[in-house]
Amino acid sequence: MNSMINRRNGLKTGLLALGGLAVISQSGEAASRRTTSEEQLNKAIVGRWFTEFWGKTCNLNIVDELAAPDMLLKYSLHGPRRGQNDIKAFMSGFREAFPDLNFQGAADLIAEGDYVVGRWEGGGTHTGPAFNDFLIGSLPAATGRKMHFTGTTVLQLKNGKIVSEIGLDDGLTALQQLGLIRAV
Repeated sequence: MNSMINRRNGLKTGLLALGGLAVISQSGEAASRRTTSEEQLNKAIVGRWFTEFWGKTCNLNIVDELAAPDMLLKYSLHGPRRGQNDIKAFMSGFREAFPDLNFQGAADLIAEGDYVVGRWEGGGTHTGPAFNDFLIGSLPAATGRKMHFTGTTVLQLKNGKIVSEIGLDDGLTALQQLGLIRAV
């Protein structure tokens, strides 16, 4: 009789454990689906940012819509920018100097949690006013010089807003093409 009770208890314990594993597995799947949908949403936000901010035409209203109020924008060619107004001023000046400025994705976006990584390529022709935003030097007005370069950018999002965009670009190539540094 004792062995039958022990078997019955063992069976109950085993079934309870399996049920618990099923619940854990289901909650893990739900969390995974939630993370995946958040990552997809983050990728969609970054896709819009790349298209509407960095793309062929710039919609500065996208900054108010998608950027956090104190967003950080940082690339090696320019000093860091902080906040929506600073970022808009940066892009206005950049596009005034390079009216055909255009960057586009070079690969699919990759998302992990709050981060989205994108590879890109692009550039433009300096046909506008003098431009002094490069850390290494200034361009006089309308040099006609072209730049085309690539980079990888990591964007962090919180609550559907971009809080930082930090890029590693091939700025050396751009600066050589613009005549601000010489190849040795």
